[in-house]
Amino acid sequence: MSASRDVRRSPGRGPRRAAIGAGVALRRLIAPLCAVACLALPPLARAAALTMHDDRGRDVVLQAPAQRVVSLLPSLTESVCALGACSRLVGVDRYSNWPAAVASLPKLGGLDDAQIERIVALHPDLVLVSTSARLAERLESLGLRVLALESRNQADVKRALSTLALALGQPQAAQRVWDRVERETREAARRVPVALRGQRVYFEVDPTPFAAGDASFIGQMLRSLGMSNAVAAELGPFPKLNPEYVVRLQPDIVMAAARDLEAMPRRPGWRTLRALQQHRVCPLSDEHYELLVRPGPRLGEAAAVLADCLSAVAAVPAVNP
Repeated sequence: MSASRDVRRSPGRGPRRAAIGAGVALRRLIAPLCAVACLALPPLARAAALTMHDDRGRDVVLQAPAQRVVSLLPSLTESVCALGACSRLVGVDRYSNWPAAVASLPKLGGLDDAQIERIVALHPDLVLVSTSARLAERLESLGLRVLALESRNQADVKRALSTLALALGQPQAAQRVWDRVERETREAARRVPVALRGQRVYFEVDPTPFAAGDASFIGQMLRSLGMSNAVAAELGPFPKLNPEYVVRLQPDIVMAAARDLEAMPRRPGWRTLRALQQHRVCPLSDEHYELLVRPGPRLGEAAAVLADCLSAVAAVPAVNP
């Protein structure tokens, strides 16, 4: 409001008019200075900078929540969508295929052949990668913010969700997602046949063979379902095993991608595995295998797949080797 509206003038009172005039002049002088000073101050409505600590040990700073996100790892793509920010994705890796909304997004290659020029052309304010991605430093040299996350166990998955939620400006969303994972896992555990509890599972993640150890997110999922792991915990989350070691293990139940499970009897010595002879196996479809090996927000659904598999194993009639 101007001075003429702010103060009622009285004719015949010269000193007051003079004082008012001086006040108006002073305000006219100060106003532009105030405007300049105010521009230098952050407005109250502006969000504070966001700082995320990634799994390379680096701090990644965003001046505002990420609005244009490129994800180069399927589990991180799924996490962004589970946190309610699927619409912020502007590009993904070739393997990201869930949810259906990501199918129409630009596919930008994989870990070893990511299309850097196309990524830069999308003008993302955040790029999500695995810690093993070699392109991170190249992208950063081009001025992009890169957040590297790696999930080997369930604590890592929960932490990655929290980090992503912070980067997206909605930190409260992470706990809601994790609560759902835990609820679905508890429901799956109740469906596992009591007769199978404690039996030793060999879960193969790659036919070389690599297995899911007890410390991995898959091993922890099996434990939450009341099962045990045939692979020694001290071998780590995802150890590469000597094939003869697996034969000596003689696991009670074998889980693997269906195509790999079908080929197991042709591996030297593996025909002697009693689990294969007695059909105590879980042949995983491509869809279910992908679900189980992605450490993301669908871990609860993965637990349900394992519970269904174990129920089917329990229903198989005993077979003498």
